This record gives sequence, structure tokens and C-alpha cells, in this order.
Amino acid sequence: MFRRRNAHQLEDDSHKDNKVRELKSAIGPLSGHSLVFCSDPSLRRYLDARNWNVEKAKKMIEETLKWRSTYKPQEIRWNQVAHEGETGKISRASFHDRQGRVVLIMRPALQNSTSSEGNIKHLVYLLENAILNLPKGQEQMSWLIDFTGWSMAANVPMKTTREIIHILQNHYPERLGIAFLYNPPRIFQAVYRAAKYFLDPCTAEKVKFVYPKDKASDELMTSHFDVENLPKEFGGEATLEYDHEDFSRQMCEDDVKTAKYWGLEEKHYPKPNGFSASDVVPEPATSIASAAS
Repeated sequence: MFRRRNAHQLEDDSHKDNKVRELKSAIGPLSGHSLVFCSDPSLRRYLDARNWNVEKAKKMIEETLKWRSTYKPQEIRWNQVAHEGETGKISRASFHDRQGRVVLIMRPALQNSTSSEGNIKHLVYLLENAILNLPKGQEQMSWLIDFTGWSMAANVPMKTTREIIHILQNHYPERLGIAFLYNPPRIFQAVYRAAKYFLDPCTAEKVKFVYPKDKASDELMTSHFDVENLPKEFGGEATLEYDHEDFSRQMCEDDVKTAKYWGLEEKHYPKPNGFSASDVVPEPATSIASAAS
């Protein structure tokens, strides 16, 4: 039985490799940022998102390339969105989940802006940053969303939510591995039901509601995270602290890596909190092959 299953897996891998080659051929010659973006892992994600239908995946990736050519997410720098991150409403965690995925921590109650454009740009920047920092061979990230202190007053407009969902599903397919919504108040259920209407069923399956002092929730969280790393806000033992100046320093260091990865000449931006990418001495090349989003 083991041999048959192994042979089937090899056959499936071969079939998917052929699909990747078909998609490459269908897209045609690429250059510049588009060539960097369309790595084999990226093509696999688009194929996976479209049930391995080459024509549908081609249409999807062409729409993403068009979006990236105008929105230019690879050119967003921390100094442009740092004001949105002052409260730590979204940050990259210092730990990974048990599968080695980068973790984004979101705290909706710390919303500090009414700008739809600013909120979206800040999120896109951190998505790109998370992708830059994915370990080699890992294509997905985890989200921890803490609803402590959240109220409708801190909720972003549904129009903004719809736009965020559109960007995530159409331009970052198969990037989300799992999302934990921790301790959401009952009123959020109505908000989520409205938003879920726009979610792909496969994406919706990745969203998990978890609650404190709940055995099933505790088991789910510990199956994905080491308790020592997991912040107390999510039922773990670690202390969650957001230092905006320290986080800004990390992001500015990563901005240098981003520019190098995409072949961009790094500019000297104004300093957020007294620190900028121009203060960073470029490090030797590191393995960021999985950073093609």
C-alpha cells in the first residue's frame, strides 16, 4: 500500500509540474519584476487557487501583474506607512508557528486611522514583508487576530473590508495558511457573516474562532504554536510588547533587502522615529528565494 501511495504522489507531482510548464508557456516571455514574481512556487499557488486550471490561473496571474504594475507593492517603504503602525495594530511576530510560517499579529482595537487607502497600503506592505521573511520552501503565513477591547467604533468600513478581501484573494492567493480570531465579541459575528459573503470557501475554512478558557480552542492553538512563544493575549506564556521604534528599525532593514531582491535602487527616505533604511549597512545576500509573492 505504501508503494502505491508513493507512486500516486509521484504521478501527482509530475502532473502538477507539467501544469506549471503549461502556465509558463501560456503566459509567454516575461522581464523585470514580472519575471521575478512569476517563480515556479508563485505559479503553483495561482494554479492551486484555480483548481489547476491553466487558463483560469493565467487570467488570474495576468490581473495580478497588472495590479502590481500600477499599485507597485514592492516599492512601498516603511516610511510611507509607519504612521499607520504607531499603535501596533498589525506587526510581524518574532516567532513562527509549528510549520515554520511567518506570523502576523493583528489587534483591531488599536485601529488609529480612518484612511481606507492608508489601512490597505499598510497591510499590503506587511504582507510583502512577511513574504520576504518566509523560510525557504514555505509559501504561507499565519495570522493571529486579537479582538480584546474591540468595538464597532474601531471597525473599518465594509467597503474597505471588501477591497482588502479582493486584494488578498486575487493577488495573494494561497498565502494565508490559517487565521485565528481570538476572543471576538458576539457583535463581531454579524460583521463576519457580512464579510464571509465575499470570502472564497477555501479561505473561509482557514478562519478559526478561538476563545479563552475553552478546551477545544486551547488544543487548536497549541497544535499550531509553542506555548512558550505564544503571547498571553492568545492563551500562551509569552509577553506581547510592541515597540514602534524597534519595529521601525526592523522594517527599514528589511526595506534594504526588498530593494535588493526586486533589483530596485534604494532611495534615502525621511527617517521614521529617527531611523531610516539609509542608516542600514546592507547585509550579505540571504536566502529569500521564497519572497516572490
